[in-house]
Amino acid sequence: MRDKELRLALVCYGGISLAVYMHGITKEIWRLARASQAFCDGTPAATGSQGVYRAMLEEIAEQTGLRVRVLVDIVAGASAGGINGVFLAQAISSGQSLEPLTDLWLDLADVEKLTDPDHAPNSALTKFWARPIAWMAMGHRVVDETVEAAARDEVRAKLDHFVRSRWFEPPFGGERLLGMLLDAFDAMAAAPAGPRLLPDGQPLDLFVTVTDFSGHPERLRLNSPEEVVETEHRLVIDFIDSGNRGDVLADRAELAFAARATSSFPGAFPPFTVAELDSVIADREIAWPGRDAFLEQVLPRHVATNSVDKAALIDGSVLANAPFRPAIDALRQRPARRQIDRRFVFIDPWPGLKFAFGGKVDGRPGFFQTLIGALSEIPRQQPIRDNLEAISDRSDQIERMLVILERLRGEVEAQIDTLFGYTLFLDYPTPKRLKAWRQRAQVGASKQAGFGHAAYGLLKIDGVLDRIATLLHGVGEQPGQQRWRRIRETLAACIEARGASQFASSHDTGASPATIAFLRGFDLGFRIRRLRLLVRRIAELDADHDRAELAEVRDAVYGALAAYLECQRAGTFGALRDAVRDLPDGADPLLDRLEAAMDLTRLDAETDAALSAALSKLGRDVRRPLLLAYLGFPFFDIATLPLLQGEGLDEFDPIRVDRIAPDDACAIRSGGAEATLKGIQFNSFGAFFSRAYRENDYLWGRLHGADRLVDIVVSTLPPTVRMNPGRVRSIKRAAFLAILDEEEAKLTAIPKLFAELRAEIG
Repeated sequence: MRDKELRLALVCYGGISLAVYMHGITKEIWRLARASQAFCDGTPAATGSQGVYRAMLEEIAEQTGLRVRVLVDIVAGASAGGINGVFLAQAISSGQSLEPLTDLWLDLADVEKLTDPDHAPNSALTKFWARPIAWMAMGHRVVDETVEAAARDEVRAKLDHFVRSRWFEPPFGGERLLGMLLDAFDAMAAAPAGPRLLPDGQPLDLFVTVTDFSGHPERLRLNSPEEVVETEHRLVIDFIDSGNRGDVLADRAELAFAARATSSFPGAFPPFTVAELDSVIADREIAWPGRDAFLEQVLPRHVATNSVDKAALIDGSVLANAPFRPAIDALRQRPARRQIDRRFVFIDPWPGLKFAFGGKVDGRPGFFQTLIGALSEIPRQQPIRDNLEAISDRSDQIERMLVILERLRGEVEAQIDTLFGYTLFLDYPTPKRLKAWRQRAQVGASKQAGFGHAAYGLLKIDGVLDRIATLLHGVGEQPGQQRWRRIRETLAACIEARGASQFASSHDTGASPATIAFLRGFDLGFRIRRLRLLVRRIAELDADHDRAELAEVRDAVYGALAAYLECQRAGTFGALRDAVRDLPDGADPLLDRLEAAMDLTRLDAETDAALSAALSKLGRDVRRPLLLAYLGFPFFDIATLPLLQGEGLDEFDPIRVDRIAPDDACAIRSGGAEATLKGIQFNSFGAFFSRAYRENDYLWGRLHGADRLVDIVVSTLPPTVRMNPGRVRSIKRAAFLAILDEEEAKLTAIPKLFAELRAEIG
């Protein structure tokens, strides 16, 4: 079997009451991850759609020899997507179940249960004169046309109750929502749990966007004046489970903080405040030992000015409805132990949403439509073209580099042959020999590069500086670009004083002894890029040689790679936190401590030992091209690092982007959200008014999720491999029917839909 990881980075959009639909999708993603883990671990198969996914992965393995593991290691969300992202990440990190959430969504995501009791009408006579306004705004016709007959009375009654609530105040209760979130975490914790849904050492990153209503000051550097202060409103709350034994994603109070803040939809919920959370957890007698550290992390400016109590946080989708950027940045610290297929999967519950409120007959926007659209809806629905172009540019950059590497291979191999002589490869490599060969190849490459080596070397120093500054910035936990810049400037001055950035042909090795010592102590990027190249070469040879022959060397490379990547994680160096915060008093002691903690000399020796042992067991026809790639890497790096602009790419593969949306899942019914979802009514508030709406959207979420996830898994197969004709459709049909069988007895408000779906599925 050949192993492959299909890694999903999820980006979850906002959607108001379509959060229920998104819960159905994330539940299927969770089930696929569980099925994949069970398949790879050899544990008994499950039932329902999870069993269908397990059977699909087994079939792929039997037909293609490819064992695919599907995992979710990055989650980013805003608003409704932020809530679903928080719960999904908690389930992945802890092994807890998402099943208890379904009942909570269906029961509690209701306008009457969300409405603040102080704002609800006291009697049937309260604001009786407001009823005509409700029917003018929504109309009896809308209810008659969009709601099943059995649910119409419920929707009318709840709409009447909602309109007669207190005006000019957010109708929904912030503390009520916060209590529901905490209840949900308790329900997950009380249900039977399984193992963590990621391999040991594989980090899980969660990003939740929030809008700081009042904003916080950020300093910007200009030419004239040198510095200005502007107000920043965007916040990204990030959590990480590093994957080490005993790690957790976060305290439930902190996860509830993020979920409540990101979902503070303007006009519906009051802004979230820290005092609100303090009050709720005090009433529930919940301990929150990490409160001060968490607030310092997420609200550093407010903490510094003693204004935490004044921070008002609102819906994350106001300024960042599609949080791709933090998810892209998280790729820098992904370990790899096998072949990777990286996907960005974004969940958009209603593509092409058009906001309508008071439009005129001739199609021009009305007064209120213009105001609301300009202030909220247009920014929220801004296309993600910039994000997709950034991902595409990154993938194009990798593709260009791979082409260059392929075309340079012959010339580099000739240089290595000239440098060492062919007889070298008749001897078995040992750790001592491998170290000597690496150093000799490095010197040879610097001499061949001539004066261009100085430019390459300075670019390497800049890259190392950036990596160290980013690492220490994370260790110090003092957010802000200006803080990162000050750390980097302090480090740069220290390195310059050490004479550790001198490259010239006058040096026998192409660089000064101080420069070589600095790179040996800190240049993680070079080591990671070299192992990535070796991984690529192993994958190419794997097509022509027996898998068993290459298994040990592949494991050795991935093991070494994981160890180096661990040195990029801020969490590895928490002991340096206070020293980082003392900068810029002096960087020399801190650099010495960091070098000792990283201990790259030890890692290099362990890598040489593992690689030499694995390479020695290979036949010469396989060992030689791998040694050529490994020893020839300095030649490749001099040619390709300028293309990467000094930044090494950790996941050394192009990224593909997939969408999960009603428009894309057409195996059962076409027509998109308008043909399937009820929550799109009343400007996406519809599912709050009817349990039948919520059951409808939740069920379609599961079905659409299954439809698209099967497509995504099948698309990871090599281009030369195809499943039998009609097989994909059969797998989808089995998943659909399994979902209907699981849910029909539970979703009692929509019997007609089940009959329709069974007829359409066939």
